[in-house]
Amino acid sequence: MTRIVPLPRERRHTLRFLEYARGFAPVFLDTEVDMTAVRAHRAAARERGERYSWATYLLHTAGRVLARHPEANAALRGRMRPRLARYDSVAAKLALDKHLGGHRVVLSAVLPDVHVATLRDIQTQVDRYRDGDPAGMPEFAGTRALQRLPWPLGSGAFAAGTRPLRGRPRRMGTFAVTSLGHSAVDGFHSVGGTTVTLGLGRVTDRAVVRDGRLAVAPVMRLSLAFDHRVIDGAEAADVLTEVRDGMQDFPGPAGRPARPETAGAASRGGPAGDGGPATPGSGT
Repeated sequence: MTRIVPLPRERRHTLRFLEYARGFAPVFLDTEVDMTAVRAHRAAARERGERYSWATYLLHTAGRVLARHPEANAALRGRMRPRLARYDSVAAKLALDKHLGGHRVVLSAVLPDVHVATLRDIQTQVDRYRDGDPAGMPEFAGTRALQRLPWPLGSGAFAAGTRPLRGRPRRMGTFAVTSLGHSAVDGFHSVGGTTVTLGLGRVTDRAVVRDGRLAVAPVMRLSLAFDHRVIDGAEAADVLTEVRDGMQDFPGPAGRPARPETAGAASRGGPAGDGGPATPGSGT
């Protein structure tokens, strides 16, 4: 028997976001990241009783890369008279797989100043959003209000909240990170509502070639979607390459910001895992 029911209110914010994202001109890139250095760093941290997710390493690394690429750490508004904002600070929008009102939904958390935050600071924020109840967290008050609005008013309310360029980092971040790495997904592409969106697949052991020899290494597929209205492919490719290199040459000890001279260093190898979720949730 077929049942036709109204769309749950808890999904209204997703539909509003998808309407907003239709204005983007996305182009998709991807690469593979040798996670050997990150896995070693992660294992050493665990011995000290510290836990870091794969996504936390990406947020830490990508924040520093975007700070060096102001053209990509930007947002666009308008069609007849386009205006471009380039931001001095880097804020990450992290997709979360949560339950709200009995429904499984994608929510987004904004982590400010990830370009200067330590690994530990970022993980503390990730843990808070992972463990918190979105029904009561003040960061999701705007989303809950949008869900309660009558359908015809939702588009106007969403536009009013996202249109101003100066306030967009607080609401949308300056780049986005999303992950399905907790599942058997190697790679995927998503538009997160920012000029650059990074997507994590799972980390799994694969055969790689190092110095002409076959080896086994933990590998993660990393995707990048960019808004072609704001940047071109060469700039996006540089960002993706520097993020990959920063992950492959991730420095220690745990919690120390990556040294600028290490980011963008020569890559050590190609295509992981020791298990564990890539993010506190997943989504687009």
